[in-house]
Amino acid sequence: MTHDPVWQTAPYAVPPQRATALAAAFDEPAAPEEPARPAPPKKPGRDRYLDLLRTIALVRVVAYHLFGWAWLTVLFPSMGVMFALAGSLMARSLNRPAWGVIRGRVRRLLPPLWVFSAVVLAMMFAGGWNPVKDPDHGGTWALVDLINYIVPIGAPPFPWHIGSQSGLLEDTWAVQAAGVLWYLRAYLWFVVASPLLLWAFRRAPWPTLLAPLGLTAVVGTGLVSIPGETGNAVTDFAVYGSCWVLGFAHHEGFLAKIPRYVAVSSAALVMAFGLWWASGHLGPDGWDLNDIPLAQATWSFGFVVILLQYSPSWQELPGRLARWDKLVTLSNNRAVTIYLWHNLLIMATVPILDRLYELPFMQDERATSALDSTYMIWMFFLVWPLIGLAILTVGWVEDIAAKRSPRLWPNGTKERTKKGTRKGTRHRAR
Repeated sequence: MTHDPVWQTAPYAVPPQRATALAAAFDEPAAPEEPARPAPPKKPGRDRYLDLLRTIALVRVVAYHLFGWAWLTVLFPSMGVMFALAGSLMARSLNRPAWGVIRGRVRRLLPPLWVFSAVVLAMMFAGGWNPVKDPDHGGTWALVDLINYIVPIGAPPFPWHIGSQSGLLEDTWAVQAAGVLWYLRAYLWFVVASPLLLWAFRRAPWPTLLAPLGLTAVVGTGLVSIPGETGNAVTDFAVYGSCWVLGFAHHEGFLAKIPRYVAVSSAALVMAFGLWWASGHLGPDGWDLNDIPLAQATWSFGFVVILLQYSPSWQELPGRLARWDKLVTLSNNRAVTIYLWHNLLIMATVPILDRLYELPFMQDERATSALDSTYMIWMFFLVWPLIGLAILTVGWVEDIAAKRSPRLWPNGTKERTKKGTRKGTRHRAR
């Protein structure tokens, strides 16, 4: 399946860029966990290197869905990285009974989705959309498909055009907003399949790791064509399956057993093949790997291998990276919220920025021209405050889903303050 702007005509949030986040995006928030190495003793804490990767992936997803730059899919394959991080967390969790782990993952995922779906569906219905009369989504069958706004097992229905091009939002806003849900579908199926995948990996690591790449070569190249959303789901599973299993390999220590020079050089060859394949199968957006499944699968696979081979397992962000600690913590605690809402919020920047043209000094042609030429940049800077507002407004649902006390802005500040206070108290007691 190819993914490009507008769920076939818009950046991959529109039928999913195998942006946006995210998988790991839906796993453990930046909460304390046991350190990777027990000796010498270390304070409990997240692997901040993996948290940093997740944050970079989310920023890249937002940038891609805004600017649509094809080269971003090569520079940093966000979705492959996010699925790998999620796979690693899933493998760690499966030390517990599988059913409880799956139930916990689904519970974390669904409430944020329900809030998002309620808002989007209300906007669609208010705009006059009637799924029964929508010829693009099977008439009455579309009512059944609405279940995917509750449990993302398939593709949700939505109008390709709603409202008018001169309206508050562009007439393709529904496609753009609902397009991100492809990722939740893929994530859900990976979670359900993980007990079997992990069982297979522990018994036959190499076949389990490479099988999705082989499946991509079959269903992602047109050799075998599976129609409809079933084909899209199978292609998604194949393209990112090896990245998910790479997360298993990272957690199980399998990658660490491979000499680094062997792993990196082999990964480079796989990535080179991906670029070679892409060069002969360019899509409507050129080098956008979302349009080229086999290139996306192999490039993402090699990229993730290198990232995980060099994984330093930081307990704290080092050096200058430490200044980003709060934002990294916040983005990991609110990854689901950021991923779900970012595309709709990107579109919301347009009616806000358009108000600038009404300012008195904007009557000057040079001022208007300057705003025209920098419009997308202003959109990028404006979307982040809107995302922050979404975190404050609905982000706490992620805490409820995880059975935690709701927090408005979980960037780790209060947690660190409490730890410091307790430490200081013990010091004075001595």
